[in-house]
Amino acid sequence: MAENSTMVTGFVLVEFHLQAELQMGLFFVFLALYLVTVGSNLGMMVLIQSDPRLQTPMYFFLSHLSFLDICYSSVIVPQLLATLGTDKKVITYERCASQFFFFTFCASTECLLLAVMAYDRYVAVCKPLLYATAMTPHTRLGLVAGAYAGGMVNSMVRTGCTFSISFCKSNRVDFFFCDLPPLLKLACSETRPQERVIYILAFLVITTSISVILISYLFIIRAILKIRAAGGKAKTFSTCASHMAAVALFFGTLIFIYLKGNMGRSLGEDKIVSVFYTVVIPMLNPIIYSLRNKEVKEAMKKIFNRMRVSQAE
Repeated sequence: MAENSTMVTGFVLVEFHLQAELQMGLFFVFLALYLVTVGSNLGMMVLIQSDPRLQTPMYFFLSHLSFLDICYSSVIVPQLLATLGTDKKVITYERCASQFFFFTFCASTECLLLAVMAYDRYVAVCKPLLYATAMTPHTRLGLVAGAYAGGMVNSMVRTGCTFSISFCKSNRVDFFFCDLPPLLKLACSETRPQERVIYILAFLVITTSISVILISYLFIIRAILKIRAAGGKAKTFSTCASHMAAVALFFGTLIFIYLKGNMGRSLGEDKIVSVFYTVVIPMLNPIIYSLRNKEVKEAMKKIFNRMRVSQAE
């Protein structure tokens, strides 16, 4: 392999070390999961745009979450399918850097967007009379733009730091996409300054997002406890349950991967967890919001009824 990063022309992705039969079976599993992910998230976006009852701040943010989940999965899964289905494991240096950039952008933006959604629930539950004036279209756009801007800054810095490292130990990336831990294993130059910047930024994005979420839900729980009617408590809590489930899934896996470090953990374990948050979670989010949300289920029933009427005619 070349002696520095400027001479690197490509990496070899070494994904799951499986026999050919199992590898092809895994190809169809990931293909099915990807199609469900794109279809369900795209369906959620269309549903939100087509139903007037869903033209609220909460669903505005949810439509952006669905968009990010499509992008998030699309950055990783097509490359994974290509390596599994065609055995073409080589990825160019430029494509690896691009995949790393967009993956970081989607992950960082989703962290911040989940925090924005928690703040939206806080305002809706704790300050319902001010909700319409607090969450104006201009405010919504500003919050979403802030999440995208934060994700972009983190992605640019993280990608710049990572690909300023010299890679010369090998060109074999023991992972199914270009991620930080396996790339660092290929470094032949000092990486501590870059790692320090990368992990400080990751820590800031994750802890800031989690802090906003925790503080928002502390106020929400306090407000729910003040409600005397049991039905009112259940109804208020149900509006937050889907978001809490999405937060637990997403941040749980991110913390495991990026903030736990390498404390006796193998790349094999990282692969399993990474499959979960790059393939499974983007598929689960629209399902979680559909199953736990009465308004979404009613909007879906309305569309299905229209389809039945049109078919009967």
